[in-house]
Amino acid sequence: MRQTTMIKPKEVVRQWYVVDATDCTLGRLASQVATVLRGKHKPTYTPNVDCGDYVIVINAEKIKITGDQDEKKFYFSHSMYPGGLRVRSTKTMREKYTVEWVEKAIKGMLPHNKLGDVMRKHVFVYEGPEHPHAAQKPIEMKIKD
Repeated sequence: MRQTTMIKPKEVVRQWYVVDATDCTLGRLASQVATVLRGKHKPTYTPNVDCGDYVIVINAEKIKITGDQDEKKFYFSHSMYPGGLRVRSTKTMREKYTVEWVEKAIKGMLPHNKLGDVMRKHVFVYEGPEHPHAAQKPIEMKIKD
């Protein structure tokens, strides 16, 4: 009889991946990056252990979106003070807050608990093609459109 292998946190082997986001759709990019961050692409995936890899997203300013989301989709945040609602359109997020826009999309596809907080720290988003993680020797990851 086969036993399910449950990996321990000290046994996790992490890899670095770099993703070129040029002409990628935001949702597809975020879902595939979230899969790698969780470790679901590995045969040793364990739901209660952070067994995912590190991901570097470059060229975030060249991400495309479909439909008329620029005008009709909004991002809300509230400071919990009266009158503290902040509303930003997708167009504003793309132009001024590109890194936060991509990180927010990826964050929404990760678990919303302490384990997700740890996974969220393993993604690095950069607007341009340069990144300071060359020493980690990242492997190029293709996004399936």
